[in-house]
Amino acid sequence: MDYDKILEGKYPAKQHAKRVTDYIRQKVPNATGVLYLEGRATKLLEDNDSEEPFRQRRYFYYLTGCALADSHVIYDMDSSKTTLFIPPIDPESVMWSGLPVTAEEAIQKWDVDEVKYTNDINATLAHLGAAKPTGTVFAIANQVSKKVTFLEFEHKNFSILKEAIEVTRVVKDEFEMAMIAKANSISSRAHELVMKKVKHVENERELEAVFLAECISKGARNQAYHSIVAGGRAAATLHYVDNNAPLGGKQLLLLDAGGEWDCYASDITRTFPINGKFTKESRAIYDIVLKMQLECIAALKEGVVWDDIHLLAHKIAIDGLLELGILKGNKDEILANRTSVAFFPHGLGHYLGMDTHDTGGNANYADMDSMFRYLRVRGTLPAGSVITVEPGIYFCKFIIDPYLKDPKHSNYIDQDVLDRYWDVGGVRIEDNIVITKIGTKNLTTAVKDPDEMEKLIAGN
Repeated sequence: MDYDKILEGKYPAKQHAKRVTDYIRQKVPNATGVLYLEGRATKLLEDNDSEEPFRQRRYFYYLTGCALADSHVIYDMDSSKTTLFIPPIDPESVMWSGLPVTAEEAIQKWDVDEVKYTNDINATLAHLGAAKPTGTVFAIANQVSKKVTFLEFEHKNFSILKEAIEVTRVVKDEFEMAMIAKANSISSRAHELVMKKVKHVENERELEAVFLAECISKGARNQAYHSIVAGGRAAATLHYVDNNAPLGGKQLLLLDAGGEWDCYASDITRTFPINGKFTKESRAIYDIVLKMQLECIAALKEGVVWDDIHLLAHKIAIDGLLELGILKGNKDEILANRTSVAFFPHGLGHYLGMDTHDTGGNANYADMDSMFRYLRVRGTLPAGSVITVEPGIYFCKFIIDPYLKDPKHSNYIDQDVLDRYWDVGGVRIEDNIVITKIGTKNLTTAVKDPDEMEKLIAGN
């Protein structure tokens, strides 16, 4: 994919608005009127005169591609006209922040038909409402400013628009794919730079700095999430974020980090030896996790049930742990009893887009089956969706000890063998995968072959 060429164009906001309108009309036949959304408002830090870090509201961005704070948008469902409202020039703020984007600049920059200033919003809404006596204003509950009124609209719907955008966002267009690919390219390079540096640093925070520096230098200033830089046993904590422990004497470094490109995320995990060479135990676990990931990716295509792929990952994990002697007994009984959840407690992955854990996954955290409870995606996968595939095996005493005390599970775990693996901590490998009609496309290019990683760390 030539993502740089694709990204020379405009973010396809009007195409998104049409898809959202089509979805609403499936649920509300013959719906007419307008879609109304607000961007995120500027907000000061508590007890401080500085602004909070800004990230645009996802629903607004999907229909505009505009990252300006304090903005609004109206999309006329009948004429397919998009009107963007941006803040007017405040002379007192210019000396602090410089000149803002003008209406003339905005119309060239974003995929909209008209640009006005925000002091025109109520007059425009009143005009549209009077012209559409049977129309509806579709907005999102609790995301409408008190100063905005819908008085001229007889019908108001605050429920369907959020749902429509969340469902529509699951399938990405070419431009969205290009943004995720760009984020992946930068982040993959940053992962490899961390591998090159890992032998030469003393603390996790130094490696976090390496990753951030590369992302920022390549234009991905914002991170999709707080990085996980976990050495040794800390890698058994799934969302470890301290990133400040010394690395001496530890086997593996788990790096889960991803920059974003214009509000679109990457989410990549690599696990590699700190001293440049896997131990026997860490290589054995790494090979199992890599097999889990590769075989799960190979099984993916449009219409596949994600639950089935997650189950496949557990079956491969069980086979591998049986071969090592960590598990013992009948593999079908181990699966039926869910004993493998002690070592692989999370879901296989999640949708990816503007959010790291993107919308539309239909998770069921009330599921009584421990193997499926934490799946962030349930059901069939559509072509055009982007999903992470991130199997892992972890040695977390807090999670595993209760299994060792429960005869239902302890009969299948050899504690003497297990004791040799605590220092492995955890291994996770995560790539960002596009689902196609016949298979997949992997957007993540960071090296994950264990021999190649050892060469990279060694400087070869």
